[in-house]
Amino acid sequence: MELTTAKDAFDRVAEKQKLSFSKCQEVIDQVSQEIEQALVKIQSVEDPMSPVDQKSILTELKHKLIAISPLKLLEGSQKELNFNLSKFPKVLEKSFPDISKAYRDVDFDFHIVNHIIASHFYHQGLFDLGDCLINEAGEPEAAALRSHFLELHQILEAMRIKNIEPALKWASTNREKLVQNGSNIELKLRQLQFVEILKRGNRADALNYAKTHLASFSSSHLKEFQKLIVCIMWIGRLENCPHSELFTPIHWEKLTEELARDFCNFVGQSLQSPLSVAIVAGIEGLPTLLKLANVMAAKKQEWQALKQLPVPVELGKEFQFHSIFVCPVSRDQGSDENPPMLLPCLHVLCKQSIVKLSKGSSRAFKCPYCPAEASAAQCRQLYF
Repeated sequence: MELTTAKDAFDRVAEKQKLSFSKCQEVIDQVSQEIEQALVKIQSVEDPMSPVDQKSILTELKHKLIAISPLKLLEGSQKELNFNLSKFPKVLEKSFPDISKAYRDVDFDFHIVNHIIASHFYHQGLFDLGDCLINEAGEPEAAALRSHFLELHQILEAMRIKNIEPALKWASTNREKLVQNGSNIELKLRQLQFVEILKRGNRADALNYAKTHLASFSSSHLKEFQKLIVCIMWIGRLENCPHSELFTPIHWEKLTEELARDFCNFVGQSLQSPLSVAIVAGIEGLPTLLKLANVMAAKKQEWQALKQLPVPVELGKEFQFHSIFVCPVSRDQGSDENPPMLLPCLHVLCKQSIVKLSKGSSRAFKCPYCPAEASAAQCRQLYF
């Protein structure tokens, strides 16, 4: 769905409408001017009872109006406008097709839907809306997420004004679990705070901070620790420091994003709300689904009854959350009914391909990718 195409078509219609209005106004003004001039001449005739003079004036006015040809001028401009107006609905239909064709009748669990929407509002920091939905829908248990996201947004707001203390307090309080999750966010926060001390140019404060807050990271993050200590020697001329990249303002923005990601991971939530991910992925995949629906309708087949789509729906890497297997023989994506199977030669095929190659699991078959032979009984299911 190309929004640009619809916008361009709308702009053309709007431009033609302006030109048509301008032309109409010009013609009306010209006709009005000729009529007013004729009226002035009639009023200036010495003998108002002289029909000959009035008739000549009106005749002259008639010839002038015929020469101007107002109807022809108005029809021309209106014709161009109507032509573009008639094309606009077709452009809209093409750019915004009937998406109900791609709709699949699903029995939604409104309890889950309410949780997803409330979670989205809390993700976005719209706590009043989330609270209102929970109260009206009668879903008090959905409020459990509220406190987590409220804390997150308070930390992020502080980071945006370069107040690192709330983030440090959270990171130090949850240090053990963060380390287990593979996060070194506390070190990066300490590093950012240390850099700000270096920028102020007080060597004593920098040394004291390093001893108090950075020394504990020296064994596990020696390289980063050494870089920070070296920077102390360059106070007053940090622009010449060999590690000057540490002093770029972009680190605040990057660390804020990483902090949000680590926080969501810590509380068992995704960085993006499931609702926003589903909507964006749906928009990206919708053209393929609409095309499939039209093709299946032409063949008088019902695509919604299929367990697996007959065509791939290409989505970006940001929507790939789980590993998938596509059989190199059949090109089918692995599923619970057709799982990936490991051959003794360590090549992998889907179960249905193995069944076909082994003639219904009745005999040994040759691997399509090497000379090794195997039987269906020797193949083992893989789990991703």
